[in-house]
Amino acid sequence: MVEVLLDRIDGQEVAVVDSNCIPESPTKCSPTENSTPINELSPIQEFYYGQSIFITGGTGFMGKLLIEKVLRTCPGVASIYLLVRPKKGKDVHQRTEEIFDDALFTKLRDEQPKFRHQIVAIAGDCSQPNLGISSQDRATIIREVSIVFHVAATVRFDEKLKLAVPINVRSTRDVLNLCKEIPNLKSFVHVSTAYANCPQSVIEEKFYDPPMDSDKLIALMECVEDKLAEDITPQLLGKWPNTYAYTKAVAENVIRKQAGDLPIGIFRPAIVISTYLEPVRGWIDNLYGPTGVAAGAGTGLLRSIHCDGSVHANVVPADLTVNALIACAWDIANIRRSNNKSHSDIPIYNYVSNDNPITYDQLKEMSSKHGLDIPSSRAIWYYSFRNNKHRIVHLFFVYFWHLFPALLVDTATVCMGRQPRLLKVYKKIHKFMDVLNYFATQEWKFTNDRLHALMAKLTSKDRENFFCDVRDIDWNVYFETYIRGIRVYLIKDPLDTLPQARVKWQRLYWCHQALKLILAYAIMRFSWFAISTLFNFFKV
Repeated sequence: MVEVLLDRIDGQEVAVVDSNCIPESPTKCSPTENSTPINELSPIQEFYYGQSIFITGGTGFMGKLLIEKVLRTCPGVASIYLLVRPKKGKDVHQRTEEIFDDALFTKLRDEQPKFRHQIVAIAGDCSQPNLGISSQDRATIIREVSIVFHVAATVRFDEKLKLAVPINVRSTRDVLNLCKEIPNLKSFVHVSTAYANCPQSVIEEKFYDPPMDSDKLIALMECVEDKLAEDITPQLLGKWPNTYAYTKAVAENVIRKQAGDLPIGIFRPAIVISTYLEPVRGWIDNLYGPTGVAAGAGTGLLRSIHCDGSVHANVVPADLTVNALIACAWDIANIRRSNNKSHSDIPIYNYVSNDNPITYDQLKEMSSKHGLDIPSSRAIWYYSFRNNKHRIVHLFFVYFWHLFPALLVDTATVCMGRQPRLLKVYKKIHKFMDVLNYFATQEWKFTNDRLHALMAKLTSKDRENFFCDVRDIDWNVYFETYIRGIRVYLIKDPLDTLPQARVKWQRLYWCHQALKLILAYAIMRFSWFAISTLFNFFKV
């Protein structure tokens, strides 16, 4: 259990929503092969009919959902071109097989067994100049593609600027330059984040001044050495809490400066967590934000987080987020800007949950309620978790409920001749939690009028096919699927183990209660001893 969580938390390797993969040189599917007549398609489906799409970040969390949703719900898509890079000794084909083996694609495999023929892999890497794409592949994209989604990013909060800038900033410029060469471009959506401009207390659907000019930042990172880049990072960040938000703010500046008359828009999702309804309820493949906290608390590893429970948790389900992203591309094409319009007319969509708010305390309560109903057989201790608004209280819990027990366990482990590791585990967990404090202890006001206007344009069929209205979410129902998804897809603990897990959970509960009694007795004895000593001292 600890290993499963650590593999994901350690360095947040899964946080690179990198450009990625699918089978090489497949055969295109002709739109005429689709069984759905074009006159029966909804406006959004008709927009995608016969089009070829280029996606960066295809094996990231949102990228995979985007591929699945487009192929399953938009009949007649000609091809999806995906930027692919080898990783950890695996070539494009190996990574391709792995992505489509995921449970996420089960429904698509059942409904469209030949869907892989619509996937075309483009060898490249967002961290390389010009996306690392060959001239031949670039020519193919320019000739064939008409819709572009730039999803790729490193979302690791503490990523070094030397890597974050090429992936998050320069790649945006490179994709933009590529789009300028595409003669049939209908829509280009750049995926940013609702927190790109987090130094602002009110975040509207508009551009804000970046912390630094994009061209200057790219040039700076290309000419300085790694050590110097690390040394100057705190000064560069200024009011921005981490390199992720910082580079995303600068990337928006790329769009603002260089978009020209392209049909382009920016999509800013909030904190994206597991799916709500489709294609698999509760599907999640990463430990970002609240998900890592819920997984750690549910398995007994995490007992405190520095968090103001009254603050609204700006979380949005992944499937609704991707539906909104797909609809945004359609909307951008419909409101294509003319050459004489200003940059302020580039549509920006804040996809947030302020229309159906939920606080961190409510999130915790619903997560714990459903988590206690379906405990994991991989739990190492009983659930005992709380949000602590005051940092001093949080630190007390960290020292006495994280580090002190870990020290005892590691000492016992050493005595048994084994390698201690629990203190190292908590060091990584605390590093993971520290990056969340900024977002869990303050609140922002978002506007989303553009998003509301988009939803008002949807027909009833499109509202059904691309459900994205946060106001219709039943959070209690959602968190039941959310906790199940964490158990099954992240902790890798199938529901078949539930009977054994409940037996183990009951044992952990009584151990937990016994420990509390022992600690209470020890505190009382210590207090009595201290009081008696003081009394005798003053009596003398």
